[in-house]
Amino acid sequence: MRRSLLLLVAVLLAGCTLFGSNGPEAVPTLPDPMSTTFSPPEPEAAASAFLDAWREWRYEDMYALLSPLTQDSISLEDFTAVYLDVRASAALSDVDYEIVSSLINPRAAQVAYRVIFHSAVVGDVFSETTMDLTLIDGRWRVAWTEGTILRELAGGNRLYLDHETLTRANVYDRNGLALAAETDAVAIWIVPGLIGDAEAEDAMLSTLGRLFDRRPEAIAESYEGAGADWMIPVGEASLEDFQRVEATLTAVGGVQWRVYSTRYYSGGGYAPHAVGYVAQIREESLLDYQARGYEGDEFVGQTGLELIYEEVLRGRPGGTLYVMNPAGEIVGAPLGSRDPEPPQAVYTTLDRNLQRYAQQAIAGFSGAIVVLERDTGAVLAMVSSPGFDANLFDTQVPYWQAGLGDVYGDAAQPLVDRATDGLYPLGSVFKIITMSAALESGFYTPETLYNCNGEFTELGGITLYDWTVADELPPHGTLTLLQGLERSCNPYFWHIGLDLYNRGLTTALPDMADAFGLGQVTGIEIGDSAGLVPDPEWKQENVGEAWAPGDAVQLAIGQASLNITPLQVARFVAAVGNGGTLYRPQLVFRIEPAVGEPSHLFEPDAQGTLPISPENLTAVQQAMTQVVRSTHGTAYRRFLGLGINIAGKTGTATTAPGAEPHAWFAGYTFEGREDLPDIAVVVIVENQGEGAEFAAPMFRRVVESYFFGQPRSLYPWEAQIGLPRTATPTPELGAPEEAATPEP
Repeated sequence: MRRSLLLLVAVLLAGCTLFGSNGPEAVPTLPDPMSTTFSPPEPEAAASAFLDAWREWRYEDMYALLSPLTQDSISLEDFTAVYLDVRASAALSDVDYEIVSSLINPRAAQVAYRVIFHSAVVGDVFSETTMDLTLIDGRWRVAWTEGTILRELAGGNRLYLDHETLTRANVYDRNGLALAAETDAVAIWIVPGLIGDAEAEDAMLSTLGRLFDRRPEAIAESYEGAGADWMIPVGEASLEDFQRVEATLTAVGGVQWRVYSTRYYSGGGYAPHAVGYVAQIREESLLDYQARGYEGDEFVGQTGLELIYEEVLRGRPGGTLYVMNPAGEIVGAPLGSRDPEPPQAVYTTLDRNLQRYAQQAIAGFSGAIVVLERDTGAVLAMVSSPGFDANLFDTQVPYWQAGLGDVYGDAAQPLVDRATDGLYPLGSVFKIITMSAALESGFYTPETLYNCNGEFTELGGITLYDWTVADELPPHGTLTLLQGLERSCNPYFWHIGLDLYNRGLTTALPDMADAFGLGQVTGIEIGDSAGLVPDPEWKQENVGEAWAPGDAVQLAIGQASLNITPLQVARFVAAVGNGGTLYRPQLVFRIEPAVGEPSHLFEPDAQGTLPISPENLTAVQQAMTQVVRSTHGTAYRRFLGLGINIAGKTGTATTAPGAEPHAWFAGYTFEGREDLPDIAVVVIVENQGEGAEFAAPMFRRVVESYFFGQPRSLYPWEAQIGLPRTATPTPELGAPEEAATPEP
């Protein structure tokens, strides 16, 4: 009705001019208002198209709707810059609008609308403004000014946001020890030319060794052959720890340092892959962060818990949104204001001391260690080796560029989290699953016999050899199924894989692997890789071939195309030990503000149950116990004198042709103590050799560190804990064991 009246008024006004002195004969013929061919333009539609493009940040589409005169007065780049500035200044996460009214004459219109700014800092801001439009070639075009955005911006005014952001909250271990904290830290380096005499050098090395929990010999090696004026990084320490040794380091010389405020990661980064790190906002992400209320110069979470719990650790920022005139003066009342919400600290399930010992246990090797509470899924330690110094991402560290250059340039890829994203064949640890499938098939019992003579010829025309042949050991002989796992007899498990296949149970092994949680993400907070359990469907789709007996044979010992993560293995080994429950691995113990109740508390999260009867599960547990207790067990010698009830399985996984295999050991404890819950531990050492020789000793060291508070036994290749054996062992240490010396 309103448009009809306006059209009538326009016609009458036009008629006053057209009648003139010539009378009604001069009036032109007008279109019939009721004709279906007459459709007057809709300025509201044009205004909505412009505002819809704004809501989606489509600035080029907005610019295309401007009138030619407006486009002549402002370029696309400058027009876009105005809107980007508004978005950043108001910390806009979204924009809404509501058309209120419109006025139209034949060639001009004005649309009034209410705009709603959704600001991540001050909340919602409401303002009413108008948009002028002009009719050109039958289309409404926007005659734009800054007042089209907000009426308060007319005349060259702009927005100014006064942020109020609280200090980022800390990340702790389960006992309240800091893993990441906002504090003062000290970056320390050695200048070889400033080192004093031998006595002063010894004092310097001893002091730095205590400060950084490192061998003095290792620190000395870092500057061996360096130039006199070189800067040799040693690491970072909290200011509090540094002040205890500052006087000594000042007196002995050779060391320089810088104090700075930072996000400090204790020990150079305990569990750096799990905890993560912060770094400055990257330019390509700046607009997104500003829309979330960041000013743009903050350090934000990049990986791990620092990234996943960014909003929790940061809190919700607050502030006040003002209008500022071209002279830089605040005009009018604030458009909006909101107080900040305090951040919350994240307490992890990690045990910092155990994490430190676990990192040291595998130092110098590539691989991973995962330690779970057996009966809850809580992650007590998670190591990916090599690791990295999370403090290097702060540009205030004097040697940050060189340090990060070394990290990014390291062929061992220290930034990759091998515990959650490393994909490996499982080798003989998979025999736990094969044994479970055999028992559940009903065709095998724990006492089923098989002659393990070192060779497997059941495939026809193909001969496979047991590991005893390569080690020049006699064959195992006739074994029960329990003894087959205890001694890791390959032919027995090849036979099981082939036998189940021939009996029509072609997917028995992949189905059991799937039920044990392999080939799927675990649900840990920081995310992880799913990996792959090959099965007939996968092979047909990806290889174009049918599932064959050879696939079942190879999968039976954890080879074929199997790729899994150490975290998945830890989860199912814990389930074997706890009676069959697969728990989701969790890294967060609780989340709580400085004042008030926690917003999150850890609770075990059962994801499923192993599809194996209690009787059969007991048999698997017994076989895993015999691996470490029986004199014929593959890991018997590695656990002599430990004094802790454990069950486990060795694994030696074949990799690329010509490369050394991966060494595995996976197991759990069954102490039943109230003060120290039982744990499941998985160790993988990449391309190093047999599981019993390398992974099992590391497993033992982690168990010792957990139950005794520190490691007790030496590795076969050590002279002292943490110190590799020299070429000629000292008499006090005795002759070395017959084991290959690793080359980290």
